[in-house]
Amino acid sequence: AAAGGQLAGRATRTVTAVRAALRLPAAARPVGPLPAGARSTVAGVVPFVTPNRDFYRIDTALLVPQVDAQTWRLLVHGLVAQEVVVTFQDLLAADLIESYTTLTCVSNEVGGNLAGNAKWLGYPVRELLARARPLPGADMVLSTSSDGFTASTPLGALTDDARDAVLAIGMNGQPLPVDHGFPVRLVVPGLYGYVSATKWVVDLEVTRFADRTAYWTNEGWSAKGPVKTASRIEVPRPGSDVTAGRVAVGGTAWAQHHGITAVEIRVDDGDWAPARLATEVSIDTWRQWSFIWHATKGRHRLTVRATDAIDGVQTATISPPPPDGATGWHWIDVTVT
Repeated sequence: AAAGGQLAGRATRTVTAVRAALRLPAAARPVGPLPAGARSTVAGVVPFVTPNRDFYRIDTALLVPQVDAQTWRLLVHGLVAQEVVVTFQDLLAADLIESYTTLTCVSNEVGGNLAGNAKWLGYPVRELLARARPLPGADMVLSTSSDGFTASTPLGALTDDARDAVLAIGMNGQPLPVDHGFPVRLVVPGLYGYVSATKWVVDLEVTRFADRTAYWTNEGWSAKGPVKTASRIEVPRPGSDVTAGRVAVGGTAWAQHHGITAVEIRVDDGDWAPARLATEVSIDTWRQWSFIWHATKGRHRLTVRATDAIDGVQTATISPPPPDGATGWHWIDVTVT
């Protein structure tokens, strides 16, 4: 055990040193500055871009894998016309793109915090798959992590020209943090992480859903995992005491790859009222909102719901995360004095 600990420590130091020395290349397709008004005007709402240190982490790794970028390889194989092997140096030399994408965990409860938004730097997976040329009948890519974790991603989500699915090497202007997948991870807009966001990725097998299953689908979760529309109240906090009069209410909503078109607030059992939406950055990012509540004394319940561009109004039906994500409206109780 002592010898193993020493080896693990040495590997950690090596990977940390390699990451610290890495200078990310400029993107061939950079994103521009965030537009004015992209953030909620309400103080206390989470930042539009989640700092790396605050970005949620959910994975199956008991020990964070230490993968040396200098020896990293990615194999693309299976139902393809040509196998492809990619090195980290290949990615550094490729035409990389930047994109803002919000990631969400399928285990996030209604109103939960297992969601984050970042600026990713990476190589489009569609271009890599175009080199491999998937064969007719293929409909899934089984991605595998260096520690054996697998995820089943619909092939169409990875080849979609309108969706920036990437092999990410950068996160918010820095090399990927080790616990977020350094040196390379998958980022796929519109899908829960358990079917798309493989960290420390080393293998992409083009296959069929009928032929292969992945880690969490073997545990009873659904195989394809499209993100469900969600919204949450972040200000005031649940159980808060607020002063009667104008009360600022704010939060965040997301419907990755659909886009949020409206957010509404209801006080107690009253009518729904429109919130003010922050400027949309992308249909693949969350959208923040603000609302002024003219609060009267007493105990009140605030409820939020969102509308997306494809499925319409967020469902009120309450369901737990298994097997394909939680649903229902988020609400909080506050006391007005």
